[in-house]
Amino acid sequence: MSSRIALTLNGQPRTLPADTPPGMTLLDWLRGPAPRGAGLTGTKEGCAEGDCGACTVVIEAADGARTPVNACLALLGQMHGRALRTVEGLVAADGAPHPVQRAMAENDATQCGFCTPGIVMSAWAHSRCGGAAHEALAGNLCRCTGYRPILGVFAALEDDGAPAAPAPALEGGSEFAVPGQVFHAPATLEAALTLRAAHPEAWLLAGGTDLGLRVSEHRERPARILSLGAVPELAETRLAPGLLTVGAALPYARLLDLLARAPEMAPLAAHLRRLGSRQIRGLGTLGGNLGTASPIGDTLPPLLALGVRVVLGSARAGERVLDLAEFITGYRQTALAADEIILRVEIPRPPEGAVFACEKLSKRHDQDISAVAAGFLLRLEGGVVAEARLAFGGMAATVARAPRAEAALAGQPVTEEAFARAAQALAEDFAPLSDWRAGAEYRLHSAQGLLRRLHWRIARPDLALEVQA
Repeated sequence: MSSRIALTLNGQPRTLPADTPPGMTLLDWLRGPAPRGAGLTGTKEGCAEGDCGACTVVIEAADGARTPVNACLALLGQMHGRALRTVEGLVAADGAPHPVQRAMAENDATQCGFCTPGIVMSAWAHSRCGGAAHEALAGNLCRCTGYRPILGVFAALEDDGAPAAPAPALEGGSEFAVPGQVFHAPATLEAALTLRAAHPEAWLLAGGTDLGLRVSEHRERPARILSLGAVPELAETRLAPGLLTVGAALPYARLLDLLARAPEMAPLAAHLRRLGSRQIRGLGTLGGNLGTASPIGDTLPPLLALGVRVVLGSARAGERVLDLAEFITGYRQTALAADEIILRVEIPRPPEGAVFACEKLSKRHDQDISAVAAGFLLRLEGGVVAEARLAFGGMAATVARAPRAEAALAGQPVTEEAFARAAQALAEDFAPLSDWRAGAEYRLHSAQGLLRRLHWRIARPDLALEVQA
């Protein structure tokens, strides 16, 4: 069992001093002075919330994949056994800048430079993983230059072909202890469940994109952390007829790869691409989003509409399965017992001919928390709604279905009038609150509009129902 954090940083293996706090943020360690820190100050802290991207670094995988992550949210102990690259690690041996860095300078894509290291790292990852330039840049803010020249650089990038730096070889689980803090990183599910039973007070850490805020922003220092990122059973997936099984600790980025193999899940995939940024999706997990039980958790409304089942496990009682509606018991409260861990999520695939749609309203299209989110699943028979499952987030203390609106649609033809009546019934299902993100009236009217728009998604699929500049 490892007792010291080992990682590869910019191609060089590093074994950290035994007194290095495993619960500090990766950003604090990178910027901290040697010998307890890396002394690399190119990576910046802007917001300490995973919003601005100034702290972006890249995890290099053995298969060559590059995953950008927010160093301000990742905890140092999570990096054990990984290979990392920061902006300093792009410079050639002779000190020459990397082609990405040169392109940023030559295309006037930088001014004050504060945000530039994070943008460069996002660009370096994008040159390998590809996709839309806008999506790759969504997790980085630039307050000086404006995005046109930066997007131009992203669009013209070519992969440098550099091989991945090898990560340290690990054997078994790990435990890092310093005065006042213990960080457990088990390597098997059995070990994780045993530790959970012995230490029910420990923080359960999956991706850390939510819990990391408590360290980076609120400066909390938990006495004990149980990290699940190295448990292979919690990252397993299975694509079967009618069912998609997802390990609770599988990062969203890998979940998107799986959803690409299930065309009927395309609405959920598009929805997930608006959950945070590539940096957030590189670490964030489905299990973590379910475990926080936030009423504005992006994944919950579509999962509730699909009829998801949550599989829990403990060393004492083995496995048990709950419907998502049973698992969430109140505002940020779940049925998870003190000795249990979320093992996996069973997602029913929409049946052939069903209508599945996901919606999200937020002040920004990308990298923002929803004011209202929705998941809709309709089963149609002969142009009539045989079954309606309508789930909303941001409308109550928990994500919830709309039983009166569902009843108003059931047995009705797919007409504008039927959906208008169902939209009116939402006023009986929900009495939303006002907060700084949105007012109650806006939330109700928006939810009604999303439901009316569902009719047009069915009746006129040729219409452009969303317009993006």
